[in-house]
Amino acid sequence: MPLNTLRHPLARLGAVAALATTLSGCNAIVMKPHGDIAMQQANLIVTSTLLMLLIIVPVIALTLFFAFRYRASNTKATYTPDWDHSTKLELVIWGAPLLIIIALGAITWISTHKLDPYRPLDRIDAQRAVAPGTKPLVVNVVALDWKWLFLYPEQGIATVNELAVPVDRPIEFRITASTVMNSFYVPEMAGMVYAMPGMQTKLNAVMNATGSYDGISANYSGAGFSDMRFKVLSLKDGDFDQWVKTNRAGGQALSRAGYLELEKPSHKEPVRRYAKVEEGLYDAVLNRCVDGQKMCSHEMMAIDAAGGLGKGNVKGVRRESTARGERTVVAALCTPDNPLGLPRPAAAQ
Repeated sequence: MPLNTLRHPLARLGAVAALATTLSGCNAIVMKPHGDIAMQQANLIVTSTLLMLLIIVPVIALTLFFAFRYRASNTKATYTPDWDHSTKLELVIWGAPLLIIIALGAITWISTHKLDPYRPLDRIDAQRAVAPGTKPLVVNVVALDWKWLFLYPEQGIATVNELAVPVDRPIEFRITASTVMNSFYVPEMAGMVYAMPGMQTKLNAVMNATGSYDGISANYSGAGFSDMRFKVLSLKDGDFDQWVKTNRAGGQALSRAGYLELEKPSHKEPVRRYAKVEEGLYDAVLNRCVDGQKMCSHEMMAIDAAGGLGKGNVKGVRRESTARGERTVVAALCTPDNPLGLPRPAAAQ
């Protein structure tokens, strides 16, 4: 459409109407989700917006009214240049917004605790509570460059860029990252939660409808950020069990060496499935010691909590095999009676 044709008011109105018609076809996922947590968050947005409109709408209406009522051409309007105060008007101007702020504060306080992502779920939806003894499905999430790795410790499998969850079952996501900070976000299920290297964040959520949905990275993390997407499959219990069996039958094993290869930056990574995951892999990712060449963070913190070893003493570490698996130890300090090499009180030395 030529620019000069938009100068006519009717043309501009028509362009706006056409744009509104186009946007009406958009899927308002955030406001119409299929997960109870996301639904509660959407309701919170609506409630907060309506409360704020109780002030915004009258203010806009009165602004337009006063501009029209006291225009220069209206000689019938009362002109009182010496008027400067009204107690009743001050009470309305300050009292109404104060009440709105108090209401918003109370709602925010309650919702902050109720929708805390670390808080285990107490309901499946508005009509159904979580049955006593129900265990959530645990999914370990690792944000890589530029893909998502999902590990299922209970099922012993892993996937890349595909997340499957059973419908109406609480899910506990344990989230970390390999290199830079990222953000795990499934708009249909819950709000976004950051993924940070060397740290673990949590998200408790549930899906209340079957289907295929989109998950994204909501935090810029480099060149491949725009392609860092994954599919979320919300399945019935039987279908989820079949999905697990399919992964176990057709996937390969994910070892530490395989993870180090997967960790390398890549774009538009296809879905991968792993039938088996090396024991302790997620903990090694979280504690940044997958390669086995340096001490794990939690081991280093244990030494620091015991008093530390002094500058330079984290050198010379080695891997040892134990009944529980491998661990990293300080080679120069470890003895049979002190396997972690922790400093002992002077009386014991």
